[in-house]
Amino acid sequence: MLRQSKEERTFKQNLLLASSTALAAGITNAAGMIAFLAFTANVTGHVANLAKHIVQQNFREILVFVIWLLLFFAGAFLSSFIVRSYRHISDYRAHSIPIIIEIVVLVFVAIYGHHFYTETLLEREIVIGAIIFSMGLQNSLVSTVSGGLIKTSHLTGLFTDLGGDIAEWLHPKAEKTTAVKNKIYIRITILGFYLGGALLGGFLFDYFDFATFYFVPAILLVILYYDLTHLAVHKITKAFSKDA
Repeated sequence: MLRQSKEERTFKQNLLLASSTALAAGITNAAGMIAFLAFTANVTGHVANLAKHIVQQNFREILVFVIWLLLFFAGAFLSSFIVRSYRHISDYRAHSIPIIIEIVVLVFVAIYGHHFYTETLLEREIVIGAIIFSMGLQNSLVSTVSGGLIKTSHLTGLFTDLGGDIAEWLHPKAEKTTAVKNKIYIRITILGFYLGGALLGGFLFDYFDFATFYFVPAILLVILYYDLTHLAVHKITKAFSKDA
């Protein structure tokens, strides 16, 4: 899922990446909403809240929401910067480092929330900020890897793109190409897995509380392992072919 550049990716690889990362984002957003009554996988709602607090001149809340927005930006910036810096060495390394950072951040959230969280306002704001940063990392990575096709936590843009693609597919004057059909499949997959992840996140949080955040790193580790397995098979096959 991570070892190919955007120019070399197949439909199957994009579908696997879309489904797994959308599932992770759905779980994260639902668990964050239940735990903190705040969106944690996107920043659209936070912009509206920021505007409200600016009007009401709630300066502390203004600062908090600005920091959250900047953390999402920082995650997206860091992810893109890492990919650009390491792509010449290895696509897999360039794409896996942001995932590893996301895993570390979410494991921190799970450990802190499960063992140390005392529901103070400052703790809530810090933990939400950490999750938002991790989602910035993920959203930027999958968008970069897929050439802008996949955005796993940006459902507003997803519905916009899906509406345009379906209109293109159904229009009597349009050519029904495989590329358009594949885009529709991928966008519907993202929507389905995001919704499934949100339902799963709500169910898991009722039973496991903050330990729910361990499930998201587990999904991300599967993504890393999937590519490592294929890379190992490729190296073994290459070594045997040389010996032969």
